[in-house]
Amino acid sequence: MIDYTFSMVELEFFLLVLMRVTSFIFAAPFFSMTGTPRRVRVALGVFIAILLYRLDLPHAPMEYQTVLGYSVLVIKEMTVGILVGYSAQICMQIMNFAGRNIDMNIGLSMMSMMDPTTRENTSITGIYLHYFSMLIMLVSGLYQFLIRALADTYRLIPVGGAVFNQDKLLNALTAFLADYLIIGFRISLPIFCVIMIVNVVLGILAKVAPQLNMFAVGIQIKLLFGLATLFLTVAILPGATDFIMVQMKKLVSQVMEGML
Repeated sequence: MIDYTFSMVELEFFLLVLMRVTSFIFAAPFFSMTGTPRRVRVALGVFIAILLYRLDLPHAPMEYQTVLGYSVLVIKEMTVGILVGYSAQICMQIMNFAGRNIDMNIGLSMMSMMDPTTRENTSITGIYLHYFSMLIMLVSGLYQFLIRALADTYRLIPVGGAVFNQDKLLNALTAFLADYLIIGFRISLPIFCVIMIVNVVLGILAKVAPQLNMFAVGIQIKLLFGLATLFLTVAILPGATDFIMVQMKKLVSQVMEGML
């Protein structure tokens, strides 16, 4: 017969594992989409926690005497899961940043629509780039990397043994913000260059033929050239997505190092 008995220490250890896994799932990209029912996410978290618990995780001695001490351990595990998951989630916002820059140049900055995954107003181009990059990442095995990164946290950061180094975490975030701006502007650079050339041509035409209303004509021209350039530069999106995944792995690793 299968023995289902367990001690109170094992139950407390499993609950700490469950806290880190569920916090990670509710913060990480793809898993945290609002289109996924909460019951499914909770069930997935319990399933992954059971698998990780059965893999003989390192049982670090947990020193606590009261309920308050155990609550502190729960908060620490939730913080570890949220930090690791959000460090991957924030990398996905690069495409939304690039989309806002593109819409500002082609004249679609006043138009926005609700993203069903985040329930926030986002630019049209941002949603297009976000879903396109998400599709490429899923095909490339994004979910496998996220689950593997979650499993690696238990080897590097034992349950209840997280030590938050504020300096390392702040340096990792600061370095990523610099890369965040660079990658976003690189993605929107073709549109920016084309629209700049169009503005120069319209300015010359406005001087040559002042009787023409270049403001009314320029809106349609910039929108036409911007959309044409956007569709012609689809081929660069796989390379940009790979670069984002590299930055995601780098940031997750740095955040994990900041909690060792």
